[in-house]
Amino acid sequence: MIQDETLELLEWSRLCEHLSTFAATKMGAIAAQNLPIPQTEAESLTLLAQTQEVYTLEQTLTTELPFGGIRDIRKIVKRATLKGVLYGDELLDVASTLAGMRRLRRFIEEQDDVPILLELISTIRTYPELEQEINHCIDEQGRVADRASVKLGNIRRQLKNQRDRMMQALQNILQRKSHAIQENLITQRGDRYVLPVKANHKETIPGIVHDSSTSGATLYIEPHAIVSLGNDLRQLQKEETKEEEAICRALTEKVAEVYDDLEHLVKIATILDLATAKARYSYWLQANPPRFTESTEMIVLRQLRHPLLVWQQRHEQGQEVVPVTVCIEPPIRVVAITGPNTGGKTVTLKTLALAALMAKVGLFVPAREPVELPWFSQVLADIGDEQSLEQSLSTFSGHIRRICRILDSVAACRGERPFAPTLVLLDEVGAGTDPSEGTGLAIALLKHLATNAQLTIATTHFGELKALKYEDERFENASVEFDEVSLQPTYRLLWGIPGRSNALAIASRLGLNPEVIEEAHEWVGTGSEEVNQAIAGLEAERRRQENQVQETSSLLSETERLHQEVALKAQQLKEREQQLRQQQEIEIQKAISQAKKEVAQAIKRLQQGTAQDTHKATQELDRIAEQYLPSKVNPPKPKPSYKPQVGERVRIPSLGQTGEVLQIDEDGQELTVRFGLMKMTVGLAEIESLDGKKAEVPTKEPSKKTVTEKEKTPPPPPKSTAPVIQTSRNTLDIRGLRVVTAEAELDQGITKAYNANCTNVWIIHGKGTGKLREGVHEFLRSHPQVERFELADQKNGGTGVTIAHLIG
Repeated sequence: MIQDETLELLEWSRLCEHLSTFAATKMGAIAAQNLPIPQTEAESLTLLAQTQEVYTLEQTLTTELPFGGIRDIRKIVKRATLKGVLYGDELLDVASTLAGMRRLRRFIEEQDDVPILLELISTIRTYPELEQEINHCIDEQGRVADRASVKLGNIRRQLKNQRDRMMQALQNILQRKSHAIQENLITQRGDRYVLPVKANHKETIPGIVHDSSTSGATLYIEPHAIVSLGNDLRQLQKEETKEEEAICRALTEKVAEVYDDLEHLVKIATILDLATAKARYSYWLQANPPRFTESTEMIVLRQLRHPLLVWQQRHEQGQEVVPVTVCIEPPIRVVAITGPNTGGKTVTLKTLALAALMAKVGLFVPAREPVELPWFSQVLADIGDEQSLEQSLSTFSGHIRRICRILDSVAACRGERPFAPTLVLLDEVGAGTDPSEGTGLAIALLKHLATNAQLTIATTHFGELKALKYEDERFENASVEFDEVSLQPTYRLLWGIPGRSNALAIASRLGLNPEVIEEAHEWVGTGSEEVNQAIAGLEAERRRQENQVQETSSLLSETERLHQEVALKAQQLKEREQQLRQQQEIEIQKAISQAKKEVAQAIKRLQQGTAQDTHKATQELDRIAEQYLPSKVNPPKPKPSYKPQVGERVRIPSLGQTGEVLQIDEDGQELTVRFGLMKMTVGLAEIESLDGKKAEVPTKEPSKKTVTEKEKTPPPPPKSTAPVIQTSRNTLDIRGLRVVTAEAELDQGITKAYNANCTNVWIIHGKGTGKLREGVHEFLRSHPQVERFELADQKNGGTGVTIAHLIG
């Protein structure tokens, strides 16, 4: 059959052999070596699900699936049904398999999210009672144990006693007739116990001669004194054998009774082991699970590697495997791969075919995710020569015979669908005959397959096949890359570009006579040379774009790395800021707690003391306020004002008390307030409402006070006139900045200088066009911490420097 021929051409048996090395049991290895190809997509999906569940289990757990103790007992249990008798080791294999499958079932039942495996093991029976009975009757060495039956135990005790009596009798003869003994030992000939007697003393120890030495100097004699004991011993041995066989036969009959369940158990064990082998092989290949697509979807196989070449590279020190990328979009049905010989065209065909077969049997595909391809009901190939001297078939004839079988199989598979779900692989299509006729045959064949098969991949050297892409949307070109400098193939597959044979270029570089090369060019013609030059240009453009893509990818990777570093540093800064804020909050809480304690003590003295104590407590409250309240901060926004009324309750923030308003003076600036047992006169500015509103203080008229009162009022303290001194701490250089950027620098610098108790800030903005100076002055006019500003004198910068005086 053509499918069997295809598997042979693809070396499928080698892949199955590699797969078998990952099996845990003998039957799993045998199943892997004879791996069947599923006939339906549903079967393939089930196999893939089994592989996926085992793959996930073994990647997430620290232990592998336990297959220990499971044996291939199919022949054993089959013989039991045919009235054969199973003996010690065979019965132990049955018991061991039952125990091993019970452990495996328990292990799977303990796992989560393995519905396919759970469904498999739910149908098996492990018969623990049969396992226990076998282990009771058969010891670890495979012998029937004394405990197997009472009768057997009695027989073996009699045997031991009989053997002891014989040994004692023989020992007595050895001691009495030692001069006639060749060697002081008791041995056996057959199943009889004998003594080695010197030939010239045989009359000294009368008995039955069972054997003699090669020289004749020693005779092995069974003394007459133990003959009867030997006969009794043999009789007991026969009874022992008969009882052992009866016990084994009884156990065999019990095994035969559950033959169907044991056969099913072995089948499930094989399925589980095969799924495990597939999962481990897929992991070893660094493969990914495939997804079967519809015929209208894209085929995606990126960085696809030939599994046999991967094995050769790792186990046989082969060359590094060069992956190929296959991305085919509808409505493409035929891909023509061109290029020089030894460029990797045939390997590409085999790699794609093996990928399709691996997906069908439940193996992952050695390609980068995502792996998407159709479920091909058939994979058919015509690869390599098929010459037969017996049938007198030439290379061309061999190809045609195989292609005929391929077309027949495609027609049989087509059914009701517009095209058969078949993958066809043709190597050197149309080769082996006259080029013109071969070209016509190849074109007709590929067009026929484009109509009837789902996908056809063909390699060729015929230039006319390259033009089919531009005539029929179902055709696509691809080529294998060849390095003309090193004269070596790169094994890379290039899509959308037809290949060149490079025969003349290779011949020239290898030293062929230039005259021959020149004449060959004349025979080829200029048209062909122009086509080759155009293709070479396309290849160069493709390489340039690929280099740009690689450079872009490198830049993107570097950008991502820098982004990660910046993000990490930002996170670290954020965490550091949070730590500092937490420390600051802790210090503030400590200060507030201490202030509360001191305020509470001052209030207590107010409530309990005299007027003098009240004055001291008030001074203490002022000291506390001066110590714990910030002196230079941006003043909070004033709360809405209000006018207190007699009888209203108000709050005195400086004392931390609330009281009732008893009286308000005529000016409305002083109030008599009672809190507790005390009365106190306070200024209007010292109170606020219970909801935090400040009292509105009316403007005082100076005419209402006498000269004497004015003299009593202390004059306001003179304003501090600190010298305008320039230092590195109070100097900001913003030359060259834009106004918007300069404002941010100014705000930060002024705030820093204000908090450091600086009285002025020197701002160097330069002269230039004057726009920066105007922006600085506009900004300083609205800044809450700047009292006034002025230009520096000529010796200190003149119009290029502004001095900002901060609020004292």
